[in-house]
Amino acid sequence: MTYFKQLQDLLQVEKQRDQELYRQLTENSSVAERRTSGLTWYPVAIRGTEMGRGDYIIVEVERTTHQDIVHQLRFGVSAVLFSNHDAKSCREEGVISYQGGNRLKITLRTDELPEWSRDGKLGIDLLFDDNSYDEMQFALRKATTLLEETAEGRLVQVLTGEKQPAFNEKQAPAVFPKLNTWQQAAVNKILTASDVAVVHGPPGTGKTTTLVQAIKALIEQDRKQVLVVAPSNTAVDLLSEKLFNEGLNVLRVGNPARVSEHLMRLTLDSKMSEHSSMKEIKKLKKQANEFRDMAHKYKRNFGKEEREQRKALLNEARNIMKSADATEQYIIDDLLTRAQVITATLVGASHYTVRHLRFDTVVIDEAGQALEPACWIPIVKGRRLVMAGDHCQLSPTIKSEEAAKAGLNITLLEKIVARYPGAVVLLEEQYRMHHTIMGYSSQVFYGNRLQAHASVADRVLFEGDQPLCFIDTAGCGYEEKQEGTSTSNPEEAAFLFRHLTQMVTALQQYYAADAFPSIAVISPYKQQVELLKEQLLHSPALQPFAQSITVNTIDSFQGQERDIVYISMTRSNPDSRIGFLSEIRRMNVAMTRARKKLVVIGDSATLSQLPFYADFITYAEQNNAYDSAWSFMEG
Repeated sequence: MTYFKQLQDLLQVEKQRDQELYRQLTENSSVAERRTSGLTWYPVAIRGTEMGRGDYIIVEVERTTHQDIVHQLRFGVSAVLFSNHDAKSCREEGVISYQGGNRLKITLRTDELPEWSRDGKLGIDLLFDDNSYDEMQFALRKATTLLEETAEGRLVQVLTGEKQPAFNEKQAPAVFPKLNTWQQAAVNKILTASDVAVVHGPPGTGKTTTLVQAIKALIEQDRKQVLVVAPSNTAVDLLSEKLFNEGLNVLRVGNPARVSEHLMRLTLDSKMSEHSSMKEIKKLKKQANEFRDMAHKYKRNFGKEEREQRKALLNEARNIMKSADATEQYIIDDLLTRAQVITATLVGASHYTVRHLRFDTVVIDEAGQALEPACWIPIVKGRRLVMAGDHCQLSPTIKSEEAAKAGLNITLLEKIVARYPGAVVLLEEQYRMHHTIMGYSSQVFYGNRLQAHASVADRVLFEGDQPLCFIDTAGCGYEEKQEGTSTSNPEEAAFLFRHLTQMVTALQQYYAADAFPSIAVISPYKQQVELLKEQLLHSPALQPFAQSITVNTIDSFQGQERDIVYISMTRSNPDSRIGFLSEIRRMNVAMTRARKKLVVIGDSATLSQLPFYADFITYAEQNNAYDSAWSFMEG
């Protein structure tokens, strides 16, 4: 009981902090500021309405300008339709039921459009996401109940340390010719697990490939449906696509982030539209909408007879919609029964269409980035759990420092790996990096067990090039600047682009423009990233290669790779303060993005106060990869 009670309390602390930050962000901000923050679509135009489940109206809107602004409006989140004529009183709350490109559908908690919606100046505001927190709390309560049950609660008892996980040791190992030794061991660990198995996948080790083969093998072995979830839509999309390519019947619940035709075909909406019973539903909905429209032609000021007539028409519309809903439910049930794999985000696993389902196996990918309470949403639906991820890379973002310190920052993946090492298989061969780029990460995070596959172990940009380079700016006077909560270092940024320009010039003799190496320029600090983006725009020699160069934060590069990676460490001060550079898992992500060359630029005097960086500089020296920025200045 105490285990889940503590998680519930920490989640409450996190929710309060999240609410407070949301309020600070929105309370006194203008519509333009909210739009820039990605919380608002404005202006929007209504493109259509239809009746939804339970008498609610579904409104489709389209952004009419500012299509390039990144936003946070997603399937399943709470939002509000408002009029900027009077945003405080002219507002109607609902839930986003579809979002793609510049269109979205919002299901409003009313049966007709408000009068003010005809007066223009309309927008959609994101509301604070109570729903996710509610679903997490519900799952934690359910897990508490399961803990007490003998048969149904075995998985929960294993995951909380009350029982030991079991494995079917008698089962003969299956052979997968496309997989390496460690990947095969991981799949076999999953196939023999009665309760829990973990695939620990360091960068470039083929975790997704392994997981897809394991899911396929599970379905062949058990002939039962598998629920596959991940914290982000992007991760769910990747798995959905790969599972579909393996010939499996995949049903994607929720909206894909990448709106490719391939993925859209896997969604519930798309599969429903192709179902043989869909014509009947369309006919019923059309009738219901006609009755509703007739009812709405009556104005507010009318007599008793008209009121009765209006009521009768609306009742008829409701009755027809009930028939449509029943047919719709039949289609949903049919599609769910036929699916071999159902994919969703962690919170999406509580969607009304799959809420009641139980699964033999639940698979959580990117489990190292998943908040533990969110993991329990799918777990309480399953008998067996498979987790895949890397707890040595970035952990989930937690808004409350208090909740993080009290343990919310420890993921379920970390707990399982620590508690049951026998349930874990580490994928030990990576296919991304030169062995020198990989070496330090392997030493610090993976007990020196990581090895480079022969195809990449000695791969360089050109013969004689050094794959790793630490450039020391100590003593150059490149002082950091503090701007609000972020840090920047203008001189370090300028130096990085001088070095990159030299590099690109040298590469031109080896590569044609259409086969030019991909380059990432990354920093942990947002302010430095802004500065680096600006520097790139003002580097004429780099403009012809701008398509090959990406500048962004470390966090945004998790899961990605490039031929060349530059890291701007940014911190340089006389007090050796390094702030969140001390979060070494973030640096593990940064240092493992490069395939052929990694260039780290930083001030050894500031960085060396942390053993992690002092040892990295020693590693660079041992590999003849240390240089001083002074030598480039002299050059």
